[in-house]
Amino acid sequence: MRQSCHRLLEHQQTGGDEPPLYSPIDQISVVPDHVARQGGGKLTRYATTEEDEATLRELLLSLQRQVNVMSMNLSAKLDELQRGDRQLETTVALCEIRTQLQELTKSVESCQSEVSEVKRDMVAIKQELDTVQQVKEEIEELREYVDRLEEHTQRRKLRLLEQGLTFFLSYAILAAVLGMLQFGYNTGVINAPSKNIANFMKDVYKKRYGIDLHDGTVNSLFSIAVSIFAIGGMLGGFSGGMIANRFGRKGGLLLNNILGISGASLMGFTKISHCYELLIFGRFIIGVNCGLNTSLVPMYISEIAPLNLRGGLGTVNQLAVTVGLLISQVLGIEQILGTDEGWPILLGLAICPAILQLLLLPACPESPRYLLITRQWEEEARRALRRLRASNQVEEDIEEMRAEERAQQAEASISMRELLCSPTLRAPLLIGVVMQLSQQLSGINAVFYYSTSLFTSSGLTEESAKFATMGIGAVMVGMTLVSLPLMDRTGRRTLHLYGLGGMFIFSIFITISFLIKEMIDWMSYLSVVSTLSFVVFFAVGPGSIPWLITAELFSQGPRPSAMAIAVLVNWMANFVVGIGFPSMKALLENYTFLPFSAFLAIFWIFTYKKVPETKNKTFEEILALFRNTNGR
Repeated sequence: MRQSCHRLLEHQQTGGDEPPLYSPIDQISVVPDHVARQGGGKLTRYATTEEDEATLRELLLSLQRQVNVMSMNLSAKLDELQRGDRQLETTVALCEIRTQLQELTKSVESCQSEVSEVKRDMVAIKQELDTVQQVKEEIEELREYVDRLEEHTQRRKLRLLEQGLTFFLSYAILAAVLGMLQFGYNTGVINAPSKNIANFMKDVYKKRYGIDLHDGTVNSLFSIAVSIFAIGGMLGGFSGGMIANRFGRKGGLLLNNILGISGASLMGFTKISHCYELLIFGRFIIGVNCGLNTSLVPMYISEIAPLNLRGGLGTVNQLAVTVGLLISQVLGIEQILGTDEGWPILLGLAICPAILQLLLLPACPESPRYLLITRQWEEEARRALRRLRASNQVEEDIEEMRAEERAQQAEASISMRELLCSPTLRAPLLIGVVMQLSQQLSGINAVFYYSTSLFTSSGLTEESAKFATMGIGAVMVGMTLVSLPLMDRTGRRTLHLYGLGGMFIFSIFITISFLIKEMIDWMSYLSVVSTLSFVVFFAVGPGSIPWLITAELFSQGPRPSAMAIAVLVNWMANFVVGIGFPSMKALLENYTFLPFSAFLAIFWIFTYKKVPETKNKTFEEILALFRNTNGR
């Protein structure tokens, strides 16, 4: 035991930090006092000496110190471990924090990118807002400008509406409508002396060939002489647009009188030359002349007339036609020139309107619209307007023409093909064509060409029939005069509807009078009254409005081509009625006017549905109506 304690002490003295794995202390048993007392104070196993007790005490102290050191070491290690755990936890936490920071950094970068995009969007929005604000300001300025422009336009339009009929304007219109008087005269001149002309054809044929001409052949020759006038009219009407653009409205009218003089001369010398072919050829030439007149005269008048007088002055065309028709009917009675000797003079008098126009027209100005818009001669247009308006204040007219020019710049030199293909112009062209058909297919030319035979077949004597025919001309003149002020008050569309409706009703009455003329003696008078009423309603509407409204529906660019097409259609229908009415009369007999009644009903419906009102509207405003309709 003592050796073991010494070894332990030596171990401690050598400075060993760790106790030995096996220590003799395990074999030392120190018996406490109470155990010793229980045992009777005897030690059973070991006996110790004082030296051993001291050694043991020293050993215990050493062990205690060892334990304390070990405790301290363990505490230090435990602290180290705890610090290590904390460091480890901190490291793990730091790793997690680092990971979160990386994710957060990515999120921040993403947010920064989104913020940058938002900033860019905000900048773009701000720019758009600035643009919107600018647009608002511009719209506001534009609205104010439009208001001022509308106010200015309204004032200008009111000034245009206040323009009156000046002396020089009246003179120019009078000179121009001589062409329409020519048309009316040659339309009716062949009606009254029809039997005299037929007898002349028989005589010439018998002198040439020694045989009598069959009545059917005579009727055919006379129908050719009547209808070839319309063939010439087709050619002249179709050429009107080209002539108007090439030579101007006034220039075309002046050149056209060469044809008028030539045709009238040929017809006047027919009997002297014993050649009825001269009559047919002369009717063709005068037809070309009248075709050009029907294209050029309405165009010229509509372009020189003030806005407020355009409707009434446009009706002057029809007034001239009816006056010419009445003159031919009055001169055609037997007491004047309706004889075998007088009918060549009657036909040759067509030279008078041509010569008179040649004398009067050179003093008239060219159409200001043609000068300004087509030729771009502004100063010449101003001079023409000053003469026509008898005033130096023509800026309103110039501005109105400029507005039309701006609206029609794309169609300044429009061809017929372009006119037919243009969606904007197709609708007014269709209206213009149908309006012309409503004039010719109404049956009025059947009355003009064959009124004498119509009245004779209804029961009147030949003399009474001729006076009834004269009554037709007088009624036409009177009602056309009545319609002059109504044109700009009631409106074109309304008058046309009234005219077509009245003609439809009285065409039915004419048919009824034909059907029962043999049953009731006074039915012949109903026929006369119905025919005169038929003519009255024709004068109110279809007589003048188609010429006027066709010129109004188009602006300066397409107007000549449109007028050419419309006039061509008018003359074609004229030809069909002129050549076909005798055959239709022979086929349908008392029901001759029923096809015209059907046409009148169709034209009334079309006018009601499709034709716009053009009263007190500028050419540009009328064009805008069709632009808007096409847009919808």
